[in-house]
Amino acid sequence: MMELYLNATSPYARVVRIAALEKGLETAITLQWCDPWSDDPRLLAVNPAARVPALVTDEGHTLSESLLIVHHLDAVGPGPDLVPQAGRSETLQQTGWGQGLMEAAFQTVIARKHQGAAADESVLGQRRLRAIDRTLAALADHGMDQPGTNTVTLGGIVVAVALDYLLFRLPEVAWQDRHPALARWHDEMSNRSSFLRTRFP
Repeated sequence: MMELYLNATSPYARVVRIAALEKGLETAITLQWCDPWSDDPRLLAVNPAARVPALVTDEGHTLSESLLIVHHLDAVGPGPDLVPQAGRSETLQQTGWGQGLMEAAFQTVIARKHQGAAADESVLGQRRLRAIDRTLAALADHGMDQPGTNTVTLGGIVVAVALDYLLFRLPEVAWQDRHPALARWHDEMSNRSSFLRTRFP
């Protein structure tokens, strides 16, 4: 039985949970809820970086970083490929853009938590906010495949979770008002069972 160390507000952990559900691995993984900010000893025992998500495989190896974990789940799970050979480069492009959006949003949230409003005025803060705006525009211009029953890809998962995280933590970005087509796509993705079951609190 694999073990997934996670918390409820991590967008990276949510990507892994969604991937596990889409791959049909729900019963093969035990969820270990923890607080990565409190140096939880259970988490430190498997991942000294104290980061979630962390997956302990059936062989007892710990995988960290969400995309590496999903790569493993995609290989061992019975569900459809999350990075299908057809359209592989497009899927990876979407994954990279979505990951960049998620990282910029997450680091903005963490910086505000520790530095207050001044975080946004710093050189790094301004760079992060510009990256968010540019990536949203690129995703809107590029267009996303219409989500269907069996068409979900890693790119779609990562982009949709990043957009959800913006709504959850940075609602003032109001991306859905500026990019209505992207918002419609996001609404459809959000109605998938895997997304409904892993919603942010």
